[in-house]
Amino acid sequence: MRLAVIPARGGSKRIPRKNIRTFGGLPIIAWSIRAAIQSGCFDRIIVSTDDAEIAELAKEYGAEAPFLRPGELSDDHTGTVPVVAHAIRWFATEGAAAKEVCCLYATAPFVRASDLRQGLDMLRSTEADFAFSVTSYAFPIQRALRITAGQRVAMFQPEHLGTRSQDLEEAWHDAGQFYWGRSEAWLKNKPVFGQGSVPVLLPRHRVQDIDTPEDWERAECMFRILSPEPGSE
Repeated sequence: MRLAVIPARGGSKRIPRKNIRTFGGLPIIAWSIRAAIQSGCFDRIIVSTDDAEIAELAKEYGAEAPFLRPGELSDDHTGTVPVVAHAIRWFATEGAAAKEVCCLYATAPFVRASDLRQGLDMLRSTEADFAFSVTSYAFPIQRALRITAGQRVAMFQPEHLGTRSQDLEEAWHDAGQFYWGRSEAWLKNKPVFGQGSVPVLLPRHRVQDIDTPEDWERAECMFRILSPEPGSE
């Protein structure tokens, strides 16, 4: 079985009710559900939540919510891997063994069905443990600055003060959209950001992490530019 797990707990301090807040005319989680359905990758698409309202809304848009996530996996400190592993174990007790499992974030309105298919293809073709979305930094990280205790600036890597930007190695970061993984990799808590993973490269203009009100506002601006449907092909 190929399983999509969309984590969506009810609590969110910086953006209250973030996972079901309206974005582009739909609850933001609906964009992730829609992309998962359109991809054709999954036998089951579930939302893992501790919140009854989120569970009902997920069903309305085509996902399942077969359980409410236990409280010990629903606080501010719970990571993604335990949540996905819990879903895998739950299905195993129901006699439905998952082979390939994709964690798809609820606040990823720019994810595309084609990206999800590419991730699955890469997971299979490379025999990796994980395949997840990444994008490049817009500025060379070797030129990053810190603000000192005396409110001055200092380079993190001053040895690159005179290095041309085109001579610096390009750096990438997690795009915060989806993470394909083999069931055993999730259950064994293997590192997602490690040698067992392969990157699914996304352009920067389709990536926006949404953690703060400022992030949300920027994402809405991006959405208006990228419309009609970021979740489409």
